[in-house]
Amino acid sequence: AVAVFTGKANCPYYAKAEHLADYLQANLPDFRVHKITQHPNKWEEWLHNICETNGWEHRQSPIIWRELLDRGGKGQLLGGLNEFLEYAQQYYGITSMMLREEMLSVAEENLQTHLEIVKEDEEIKSLIKPMQIWITSASGPFCYQLIPLLANGEVFGMTTEISIHLLDADQFKEVLCGIVMEAEDMAFPALRSISQHTKIDEAFIEADIIIVLDDVSLNLEVQSLGNYIREVSEICQVYAPLIEKNAKSEVKVISSGKTFVNLKAMMIMTYGPSIKPENIIAIATSWESAAKAILARKLNMSTAEVKDVIVWGNISGSNYIDLSHAKLHGYDSAIWGPANFHHPLLKMIYDREWIHSEFLSAESSLSSRLGRCTGMLPAHAVATVLQYWYHGSPPEEIISVGVLSEGQFCVPEGIIFSMPVRFQNGSWKVIKELEIDETTQEVLGRLAHELIQEKRVALKEIEEIHPY
Repeated sequence: AVAVFTGKANCPYYAKAEHLADYLQANLPDFRVHKITQHPNKWEEWLHNICETNGWEHRQSPIIWRELLDRGGKGQLLGGLNEFLEYAQQYYGITSMMLREEMLSVAEENLQTHLEIVKEDEEIKSLIKPMQIWITSASGPFCYQLIPLLANGEVFGMTTEISIHLLDADQFKEVLCGIVMEAEDMAFPALRSISQHTKIDEAFIEADIIIVLDDVSLNLEVQSLGNYIREVSEICQVYAPLIEKNAKSEVKVISSGKTFVNLKAMMIMTYGPSIKPENIIAIATSWESAAKAILARKLNMSTAEVKDVIVWGNISGSNYIDLSHAKLHGYDSAIWGPANFHHPLLKMIYDREWIHSEFLSAESSLSSRLGRCTGMLPAHAVATVLQYWYHGSPPEEIISVGVLSEGQFCVPEGIIFSMPVRFQNGSWKVIKELEIDETTQEVLGRLAHELIQEKRVALKEIEEIHPY
C-alpha cells in the first residue's frame, strides 16, 4: 500500500506528518509514501474536490489516505496529523518528537521549495509553447475533417505541439463541444489542447495560424450578388481588427471554403493593414487535386503522377485550369528516362475535344465534383499547403495559391489572384519565369477584371453602411 500525504505548503502540521512519513519509509521495507504539496491559495478548493470525489469528510491540513494498489477501488482515509500519529504508534510503535519551532521552520522551507518548483515548471512550459491554431466556422464538416490532419503530427512535425481553437456562433456551442470531446478522446500525438469559443471578442488570441472557413449560402434567386459580397465583407471587417489586436505579428491567415475565397483574403488584408500581406493566402489546392484525379483516370494512371496543374484567377469563382505546364511522371509509354523524367501532359492526351467540352467547361465534372465535396478534399488541401508553408513544397513542383498580385503575368496589382508559387524556407515565391501564351494571357485579363469588380463592389457596399 501507498500512503498519500497532502497539505498546504506552509502548514506546520503537514511538515510534521511528512517528516514522520519519511522516517517510516526509510526504515520500513513495505511503507511507501507519495506527497502532494498544494499552494496555500489553492488548498481549500483542492481539498473540497478530493473529498467530494471520494465521499470523505475532512476540513484541515494535512489529509492522509492509503491507496490499496493490490485491491483497487478508492483510497482509505486515515485523517489528519493526529490520526496519522495514532496510526504510526499503533502499528509500528513509532511517534514523532518534532518540536513546534522545527515544524514552523520546515513549513517555511516547504513553501519556498514549492514556489521554486512551480516557477521552474512554468519556465519549462514557456519554452515548449504549442502552436496556436484558430479555425472559424468550426462547426462544419470541413473543420471536422481538418482537425485529425493537423493533430496527427504530419503537417508541422511530430516535435511541434499544437493548440486548436474552434470559433463559431453561440448557436453551435453544443456541436463545438462534441468536436472537442471527440478530438480529446482520440489522443492525437501533436495535440496539446483543443477548445471552443463563441465570444468574438476573445477570438485569435496569440494566434500563429488562422484558418478562415466562413461561407455564405449562395442563392442568387433570393439575394443579389452585391448583398452576398456585403455579408462576406462585414465578416472580414470584424475579423481583421481582432487579428491585428490579438494574434501574433507573424500570424498566417488562410482563406478557404466554397464561396468568395479570394474576396475573404482580400478583405482581411484591406481591413487589417498591419497584417503582413505575404502571410495571407487563399487555398486553390482542391481544384488542383480534383483536376489531377480526373486527368489520371482519363490516362489510366495514378493521380500522384500528375504534376504542375495550375489554377489561375478566382478560386471559388471564375478560374482557369491551365494544363500547358502539366507533366506526367512514370507514364507507361515507349520512351523512358531517369526517375525525374516526365512527359508533357497535353502531348499524351490526344482528345482535345474532351478537354474543352468536359474538363474545362462551366458544367464540367470537375466543377460538379467540387460542389458535392463535404470536407475531406478541402481539408486535405489546407493541410497540404500548411505543410508546404512550414517545410517547403516538393522541388521544382508548381503549387497554385491565391496571393496578392504585384503585377506578375501582367495581372493588375492589388487583387488576390491564384497563380503558381513554390514554398521554401517558410515563405512562398511566385514563379515569375513561367512562360504563358497569348491565349492564357487573355484569359488572365478577363479573370482579373472580374476580381477587380468584385473588390470594388465589396468596398462600395461596406462604405455605404460604414462611411469613413
